[in-house]
Amino acid sequence: MQIQQKDQGFNFDQYPTFKKDIDPKQRAWIEVKGKAIETNVRQLRTKLSKFCQFMAVVKADGYGHDAKVVSDFAIKGGASQLGVATLKEGIKLRSFGVKKPILILGNLYTKRDLIISFRNDLMPTISSIRECLICNNIGKHFGFKFSLHLKVDTGMSRLGFESNKFVQQFEKIKSFENISIEGIYSHLSSADEDNALDPKSITQLQRLKFNQLLKQINLQKNHEIKIHLANSAGMLLKKDFHFHMVRVGLSMYGYSPLDKIEKNLLLKPALFLKVKVAFIRTLDSGVGVSYGGKFVTSRKTKLAILSIGYADGVPRNLSGKINVIYNNKLYPQVGSITMDQMMVDITGSNEIRIGSTMILLGSDGDKTISPLEWARKSNTIPWEILCSFKNRLPRVQID
Repeated sequence: MQIQQKDQGFNFDQYPTFKKDIDPKQRAWIEVKGKAIETNVRQLRTKLSKFCQFMAVVKADGYGHDAKVVSDFAIKGGASQLGVATLKEGIKLRSFGVKKPILILGNLYTKRDLIISFRNDLMPTISSIRECLICNNIGKHFGFKFSLHLKVDTGMSRLGFESNKFVQQFEKIKSFENISIEGIYSHLSSADEDNALDPKSITQLQRLKFNQLLKQINLQKNHEIKIHLANSAGMLLKKDFHFHMVRVGLSMYGYSPLDKIEKNLLLKPALFLKVKVAFIRTLDSGVGVSYGGKFVTSRKTKLAILSIGYADGVPRNLSGKINVIYNNKLYPQVGSITMDQMMVDITGSNEIRIGSTMILLGSDGDKTISPLEWARKSNTIPWEILCSFKNRLPRVQID
């Protein structure tokens, strides 16, 4: 289609027409500091014994950071294994050229999925004899042992062999000639709670039950099997939880699940959420802002309209509760957060213009806004905040 336009001094041919040519920082984006991931892994590994391995949990696209970037820098920091949630996540890492052992933490139960896992050199989590039999048959068919991890339920009531039946079932599993048990693990349900060190806490009871099971299966005869129990919180609690490997997610990304020891970890947040100012308008006193008009201006008010909303992963229930940073100053978000936009009160500022970049999460000077703060204000957990950011937010690696 020919479009007739008057020449106004523009060379229209120089402007991009394809999606790949659009600046990732055109609207809103996430900046990822890979070096922060590497530094955090190194720092966390100082808490481990020399022989305790570090599994970097990179599920949910690396907690929203970009799984490839996180994996690369975690490995540079000393991670010896990676953990994902789904078969697709594992295959994607293999397609990026990742060679380290990868454990699928979710449950694969069909023969087809387990074959795909085997052929992509991915280790499935096995929670029943049924899946063990399938894996053994697959290994026999291809003439190689199928590497996998066994999971035991010690109190999460989710995946895993029933603890009171595991010892008996393990004796049977050991007879399967075409599987290789690379690990045995369980998952802590409450390690981030304040009473986790109390001997009577759920966390301590889970550790005790896990230890009792390990003694009964006589691991001295199976010393090549890696035992792991601790997530980020469990790892930071006490070395009693470390065993042969720890599975670290949240802390690797720069946030401690335990407030009491957060300041001593020297962790560096790896994620910055930034957005451009798309429009600026000035309202008189007494004017409602956004859906429902719940926020009403009490004075002449200057608003910056930011091109980001709940469709990008910013919780709508944070409306009117958060700030943004510009040039080491905080500005309050006002009115309801909408699907694609939010409003910020910039009254009194003459330096903020259309196209200016504001920080929603991250730091500038001595001002910092953390996912932990958003989680507290929206009555959720930081894991959910980080994993909520949608794919339409480009991830930009800045180191």
